Amino acid sequence: MRILVVGGSGLIGAHVVDVLRERGHAATTVARTAQPGVDHLLDVGSASIDDLRPLLAGHDGVVYATRTDEQRPLPKPIYPEFRRDNVDPVVRLFTAARLEGLTRGVVMGSYYTYFDRLHPQWRLPERHTYIRCRLEQAREGRAAAGAGLPVAVLELPFVFGRGGGRLPNWAGPLDRWARSRTPLVAPTGGSAATSARNVAEVAVEALEQASGADIPVADENLSWHDMIARIAEAVGRPRRVSRLPAGVARAALRLGGAMQALGRKESGVNPSYVADLLLADLFIEPTTGRSLDAALRETFPENAAA
Repeated sequence: MRILVVGGSGLIGAHVVDVLRERGHAATTVARTAQPGVDHLLDVGSASIDDLRPLLAGHDGVVYATRTDEQRPLPKPIYPEFRRDNVDPVVRLFTAARLEGLTRGVVMGSYYTYFDRLHPQWRLPERHTYIRCRLEQAREGRAAAGAGLPVAVLELPFVFGRGGGRLPNWAGPLDRWARSRTPLVAPTGGSAATSARNVAEVAVEALEQASGADIPVADENLSWHDMIARIAEAVGRPRRVSRLPAGVARAALRLGGAMQALGRKESGVNPSYVADLLLADLFIEPTTGRSLDAALRETFPENAAA
């Protein structure tokens, strides 16, 4: 296959390129900024269908692997901007891919869409703009692609690892906290987690099979307590992680939501309701069964500067 990887210099995209080439496929990369290994410079977020068609011509498939900061507070209303960032580029990309005759695609999505299917009573798209846009991204992207271009949506949890010189966007604060003398605390609940390398392998398998499925991805399920303890161990500062009472966590998050509202701002995951997610077990049946130890050490290396 010949595959165009959008975001090919990023954490996940760089691994997708590696796995494609290891399996004998050809990979072309496109990114917004010049990086080693980037073949084409283009901001796909604002590119038109006519801009995209020449890039896609001659390819069999396309991977959309850009990332979004769902926690960044923005002035109200945030839905138009989140839609511009998450939904519209995917619709244009897969419209262009259909017009160029591509036959397979992958979108790096979020595991919140998996939990929306599992627990519709949580009303996730009503409460969280980011989750609403992830659902629209999958639905409208597939509609733009049409029946001849199946699009697999990888529903991703916390992704550990390092790729293309990039780290997860949440890694920095956790790294500094784990290396500091500040006490470590964790609430109840937890999350599925995976590595960027394993995501890439699942993505390439989906391309090879021309899958159009929703694919939840997980290697391990970690309580927040276990995740923070393993991060502290990875950076070389293992210590006790205390329990944060659920009531304290809820109150702090609601206060954060109230402060945002006073400033007439919102974030993609609404802090007024995020306690319901934070304190839940957001677990997925592991798809690989692999340990996350190596990816944890990549993300939080012991010898890094504090």
